Amino acid sequence: MPESAPLHLATALDGAGWHPAAWRAPDARAGELFTPAYWLDLVQEAERGLVDFVTIEDSVGVRPARYDASDPGESPGRVRGRLDAVLTAARVAPLTRHIGLVPTVTVTHSEPFHASKAIATLDYVSSGRAGLRVQLSARPYEAALFGRRTFTHRFENRNDRDDPAAAALVADLFDEAADYVEVVRRLWDSWEDDAVIRDAATGRFVDRDRLHYIDFSGKWFSVKGPSITPRPPQGQPLVTALAHATVPYRFATRSADVVYVTPSDVDEARTAVREVRAEQDAAGRGGEPLHVFGDLVVFLDETEAAAVARKERLDELAGEAFVSDAPVFTGTPAGLADQLLEWRAAGLSGFRLRPAAVPHDLLALTRGLVPELQARGAFRREYEAGTLRGLLGLGRPANRYASTTATA
Repeated sequence: MPESAPLHLATALDGAGWHPAAWRAPDARAGELFTPAYWLDLVQEAERGLVDFVTIEDSVGVRPARYDASDPGESPGRVRGRLDAVLTAARVAPLTRHIGLVPTVTVTHSEPFHASKAIATLDYVSSGRAGLRVQLSARPYEAALFGRRTFTHRFENRNDRDDPAAAALVADLFDEAADYVEVVRRLWDSWEDDAVIRDAATGRFVDRDRLHYIDFSGKWFSVKGPSITPRPPQGQPLVTALAHATVPYRFATRSADVVYVTPSDVDEARTAVREVRAEQDAAGRGGEPLHVFGDLVVFLDETEAAAVARKERLDELAGEAFVSDAPVFTGTPAGLADQLLEWRAAGLSGFRLRPAAVPHDLLALTRGLVPELQARGAFRREYEAGTLRGLLGLGRPANRYASTTATA
């Protein structure tokens, strides 16, 4: 990524923040977590900060106390329950104008036909600002909520993760996710852009010749199509995925437009980008745009000492030190800007930042980090496109089923 290229920024929203005790912070709005006004305020604040998009976390089960736990247990002191991410995004979409909305979809326990229709609808509701974050689930207790499949590996320690049977399960789940995304993308294309003709004189609402069966048949899905929803305004809403290692890198480079990686320093960032690009070439997508974003949890304050002290207070409330699947930055907005620009030189085109506690760290991002980056000429001063793909410099894809389709 050229050092002169503007950074892209996304904000990952998860309840009261990514720290499990964030809901107990003095400025938290714990009593409003399940209200639309709360989520609207967060997204509108991110939009005021000119952020490219927000991701909205979701899960099919109660969150464990630690990110790497296999079972929620009693989850003492942690928020239990959440709103549906796709429906939350649809609720705030009409009351925002520019920012992208990327809810999480757990593909392991849902159907691609339903996800395709939901995200296409979100794209219409937002006038072209929709996407999804693909999430897998291998936790036994989450599978038990549906009763359609059984997982026995708990992934609680390195032995679990290194077990050949567990590795095979993970690989299978990512292959299933790739087929899931392929079905979703084909369904988005199953209506040509001009399929809806609304010809009152002849009584033809659609041109049936411009609707297409997708006829997908694979190991996990057999979907005939077409979709019930016309092609989304973006043609293909944004597909994003979090990846920590080779197998998820391989999935993301086959299926996504944005991959989030979790290096702990600039050298690891360079290595991650290099591996992602190699997998992209191997997938035959070397000539296609694929954004690689760094993922970080952030604790921000006016001084580094204040940020450290606030994290320690939250850790004390939680009863243990905070750990995450992503690196944790604790410091000032200026210090974070230094790190982001250093890591950009490793090839990252943007960052997804997870506020540790909301509203504190979200406001520090929008009113501290963003002005700092703007002063350095590294971030936009106004939104320059009307769609999420446009904000990320991605064209509107041609419809795979149309004989002739012009790209925007």
